[in-house]
Amino acid sequence: MMRQYFDDLVTGIEGAIAADPENTSPRKIYTLEVARIGQRLYGGEERVAWCGITVPFDLLAAMGVTSCFVEFVGAMLASTGMVEAFLEEAEQVGFAGDTCAYHRSVLGAARKGFMPEPDFLVAATCPCSGGVAVMELLARHFEKDLFVLNVPQEMTDTNVQYLADQIKDMVGFIADHTGQPLDPDALQAAVAKTNAAREKLVDVYHLASRVPSPVNGKALNNFGIVAALLLGTDAAVKVAEAFRQDFKEKVAAEEAGIADEKLRLLWIQNRIQFKNPIVKMMEDEYGAAVVIDELNDITWGPIDPDDPYRGMAERAMSIPFNGANTRRVSHLQDLARRYRIDGAINPCHWGCRQGTGSRGIVGQGLKEIGVPVLNLEVDCVDPRNFAEGQLRTRIEAFTEMLMERPSPWD
Repeated sequence: MMRQYFDDLVTGIEGAIAADPENTSPRKIYTLEVARIGQRLYGGEERVAWCGITVPFDLLAAMGVTSCFVEFVGAMLASTGMVEAFLEEAEQVGFAGDTCAYHRSVLGAARKGFMPEPDFLVAATCPCSGGVAVMELLARHFEKDLFVLNVPQEMTDTNVQYLADQIKDMVGFIADHTGQPLDPDALQAAVAKTNAAREKLVDVYHLASRVPSPVNGKALNNFGIVAALLLGTDAAVKVAEAFRQDFKEKVAAEEAGIADEKLRLLWIQNRIQFKNPIVKMMEDEYGAAVVIDELNDITWGPIDPDDPYRGMAERAMSIPFNGANTRRVSHLQDLARRYRIDGAINPCHWGCRQGTGSRGIVGQGLKEIGVPVLNLEVDCVDPRNFAEGQLRTRIEAFTEMLMERPSPWD
């Protein structure tokens, strides 16, 4: 079923691009490349690794392994409207309904045979200890070996080297399970593609910060975290260049991502993954554009091809969710300033320390620089807990309040 879904998705997008190549959006190009990952994961023809979010996917690509963080599957199941059966499966065997639905859906999918069997698994302690527990459960379910990267929380030379040494050990672990050692030339090529994509993405995010922004609520939806799956490949460079060129043209023409940009919003953490009217409603009724998502940012420098493991370690440790909450708040404040944000939306994902657990600290930190935050009581994956009427009322009141107050940047 899942293989057919991704096959159909790839065929449909390829057909649409072939029919009208001149009007192909960068979002469509990106979606096609992500769909191709799903196609390979479920194709049964390639080596597969289920991973944590901060695992170096470019290194896995260099070693001929198709890899993906497991939360991607939870988001995909929610977006296609199939997630409820998998959540119920997990709940029926004892996984509490107030834990993270990304993880519950993946566990339910594995039990129902909707997760392809991996050759091995690689977890990372950042950003989520719950994610490590899920990887341990999946390793037992599939009876496969698990390698865990222990990501330090403080960026010191000693800690970076500690993680770099673990990544080097991970290379040996992968080689033992694939029967093929790492090709140094393949690693050099992957690093070069990662650096090329990174350079273009720096431009993409800078262009997105312009007033008016060339971004609408859909263009970079879930982009930063999922685009990491493409690192080390030609697809990463292609997608980054497509967005850069599109945004350049829009900025040059002073074309906004939405027709009449009146408010500029920051979306905190993850988007709501199932179909919902919130972003479109804000755009159409209030001219409120989501111009930046928290994880749509480059927080790491170019990777030194002569010392790639340290560069990959620094990248993993640099994400805003690693370390003390004060570090995350500083990053959000920086985004708010760069993008001239009027207000922020925080979905407060249930069962998540970065979502519900951090809401008070995040709200206070943005309040200090004059940016109000709307906390939404919502599960980003489970539509059974979505009260559209109540959320609509709160969003309407929030956007109306923002319209009446002066910009914090005037």
